[in-house]
Amino acid sequence: MSDQVYIRPIGFAPGPQSEDGDAIRLAGGLVYASRFAVILRRDGRVVERWRASPDNIASVLGQLPDGVGAEAEAQWGNLRRAHPPLELGARTIRLDQPQVMGILNVTPDSFSDGGKHVGDPAGTRDAIAAMVEAGAGMIDIGGESTRPGADAVWEEEEIRRIVPAVEAAASMGAAVSIDTRRAGTMEAALQAGAGIVNDVSALRYDPRSAELVAKTGCPVVLMHAPGSGNDLHEGGSYESVVLDVFDALRERRDAAVAAGIARDKILLDPGLGFGKSLGDNLALINALPLFHALGCPILFGASRKRMIGALSKEAAADARLGGSIALAMAAMDAGAHILRVHDVPETVQARDVWRGLRDSALTDFADLPG
Repeated sequence: MSDQVYIRPIGFAPGPQSEDGDAIRLAGGLVYASRFAVILRRDGRVVERWRASPDNIASVLGQLPDGVGAEAEAQWGNLRRAHPPLELGARTIRLDQPQVMGILNVTPDSFSDGGKHVGDPAGTRDAIAAMVEAGAGMIDIGGESTRPGADAVWEEEEIRRIVPAVEAAASMGAAVSIDTRRAGTMEAALQAGAGIVNDVSALRYDPRSAELVAKTGCPVVLMHAPGSGNDLHEGGSYESVVLDVFDALRERRDAAVAAGIARDKILLDPGLGFGKSLGDNLALINALPLFHALGCPILFGASRKRMIGALSKEAAADARLGGSIALAMAAMDAGAHILRVHDVPETVQARDVWRGLRDSALTDFADLPG
């Protein structure tokens, strides 16, 4: 018999004062949670569910089987954990409000902007400068398409594509993320000025990658994808997609720590669109606050993805701005720390308006008696 426990935030408040202090600041951000579902899963099936608030959660956790008590306490601590800033070279990226990560694909076949920045150094520099000026906290540079059915790229070719772009971004003072699953590409990008690794395989694809990340001490994003070989989309079958993805990310987090990567250097991404149906993606977005229980900052990437087209009369990738903003807002409401997007100016504007609303909400109850 195998028991697992999960603590999922299900009720939110504009600030702790609206709940007379019975709310927590979720993962150190600008979202406050006041109600929680404590879920007990046995042999893959949910067998019990309790509701709790910060005031009574200790008594709820006391009802759990002994084998999951320590994990539940750890998750409750993780939900309240404020994450330290990311130190990326000369740049410090604070995680107490959502940050925008701009996407730069130097590939001929990415699903949204493939070919746009291939063989055009001046255009690449202009694109990077525009995203930095618009307020991107980071630039995520990738040299291999990970869309369904895309061909794998040789490491040497991937390095040839990404190094000039990384050097250009670093020369502008940008914080640079390298989107790759190959250790050789990671190493070349870090030497060229990148400060964080974004691995869609969660360090599973290349057996050298975990050791490299541990040795360099750089932060790393571990993304969920069901496939383990060239096709990261294969094998997407779930009993409960939310809990299965949570379990998989917990396993990859623990494997990274066991490989020598510091816990506070790990970020997690539920991997929307990777081996997941429309229903799977929607379930993960609705349950996104749960993933704070893993104790790592959350990166959210839904920009221009296929699910938006499926919900909007098959809109083409470059006509999915409205849906991308809607999903970014949902992610911010869930406490996501980093939004990975194609449309930086529009997302930064949405983030700043969202931030204004959050700041105002903290004073809405200031004049109430008591």
